[in-house]
Amino acid sequence: MGWKAALSKPFAALVMRGIDKWKKDAVKAQQETLRMLIHKGQHTAFGRDHQFSSIKDYNDFKRLVPVRDYEELRPYVDRVVAGEADVLWKGKPAYLAKTSGTTSGVKYIPISKESMPEHIKAARNALLTYIHETGKADFVNGKMIFLQGSPLLSEKHGIKVGRLSGIVANLVPAYLQKNRLPSFATNCIEDWEQKVDAIVSETVKEDMRLISGIPPWVQMYFDRLIQHSGGKPVKDIFPNFSLYVYGGVNFEPYRTKIEASIGKRIDAIETYPASEGFIAYQDSQTDKGLLLLADAGIFYEFVPAEEYYNDNPQRISLKDVELDKNYALILNTNAGLWGYSIGDTVKFVSLNPYKIVVTGRIKHFISAFGEHVIGEEVEHALLSVANEEGVGITEFTVAPRIAVEPGELPYHEWFIEFSRPPVDLPAFSKRVDQALQKKNIYYFDLIEGKILQPLIIRPLRKDAFVNYMRSQGKLGGQNKVPRLANDRKIADDLIAFIH
Repeated sequence: MGWKAALSKPFAALVMRGIDKWKKDAVKAQQETLRMLIHKGQHTAFGRDHQFSSIKDYNDFKRLVPVRDYEELRPYVDRVVAGEADVLWKGKPAYLAKTSGTTSGVKYIPISKESMPEHIKAARNALLTYIHETGKADFVNGKMIFLQGSPLLSEKHGIKVGRLSGIVANLVPAYLQKNRLPSFATNCIEDWEQKVDAIVSETVKEDMRLISGIPPWVQMYFDRLIQHSGGKPVKDIFPNFSLYVYGGVNFEPYRTKIEASIGKRIDAIETYPASEGFIAYQDSQTDKGLLLLADAGIFYEFVPAEEYYNDNPQRISLKDVELDKNYALILNTNAGLWGYSIGDTVKFVSLNPYKIVVTGRIKHFISAFGEHVIGEEVEHALLSVANEEGVGITEFTVAPRIAVEPGELPYHEWFIEFSRPPVDLPAFSKRVDQALQKKNIYYFDLIEGKILQPLIIRPLRKDAFVNYMRSQGKLGGQNKVPRLANDRKIADDLIAFIH
């Protein structure tokens, strides 16, 4: 065992003591976080506009600070981007994380000198928690690869601007720099396909032990790596590869193909980082729930997903959440986001400690007929049947088909790229539809009532989604295909790729 691995174990034990302390009383940690945020935010333009000085408790806060999405908060953000100080948080942000919004175009998310260390600490603690639980630390002695955006940063009015992963790449601790790949020059390549090829060249002969990145782009890296190595599985190319870290999308639809590419099952850690804050991470290999970070400069609020678009939806803090209920996640952060709807929906799978799973996007659902089908439901329906039948799924998305031929009922249209197609597609489609009916009573009623016909699957050609993303200029990085849409913008483009 190398010295880094040896030192990481007592360090992990020390860190775990601190985590256990706030984990045992997360509600108290959240109350203290809210008090701190209000105190520090009261002398900002936002704090004055929303009477922070008069806030005494959470009820006051809810009354004075409405829930807003990015577009609604944008007048304040635009002032920050223009270089004004003390708008949402004291001073100017240390960084602006540049993201692509589905409705807002380019978004700029402020990251303060107080919030940035929380991103780094959470990523570190996810690994230390794994070491503490499993005793496996050898990966820190080998090479680690992070598939991420360019670390090149621009500047607006004295504020550094870049993708979150690119910003973080500039802040990797010194003790990890020698272990980290790809090189700075390779990371700066903008064209994703050229970048992947360069990463393959740099890493193929290295002792890779940890790989991090969102599943579809890690799969592309594995495909190129295997091709470069004459068809060898990843485990033969990297014999010591033992840990995969991911976030951003559900791993399960990709698991079968990724593990087939590796040639063995390896440990994985799911994380929930966002430009707005590092929200949660998987803290146990025996539990897929993600530990909500209650002591990380973020005060969380939750709105029942079915009430989100109501005029006066219920809005609660951590102490009032319930198990297995779908909530829209609202953030208040030490970077100056207030009542901010991040757009994700989550469900609690444990209240002691507080653990969540990400169930989808508040805007990514299908309710063309009142069914309100969400991402978690379609993923469960598809994967439960696919796993039983040995069917491999590369990627998929679902949209409503409303305009149909006379005498035909509308339906949900599923576009699926199979890595291993079903033997009997109609029978497979029927089973997936039945599984979805069991998960969503509204969908069941619409099928039973002959308002909808059962779903129809359109199998797509190999690399259909990669080619689609390339055509949209969204290949690589943190870009991902939405699993659900209530319109046909994506679906109509995918018709050209039907097998």
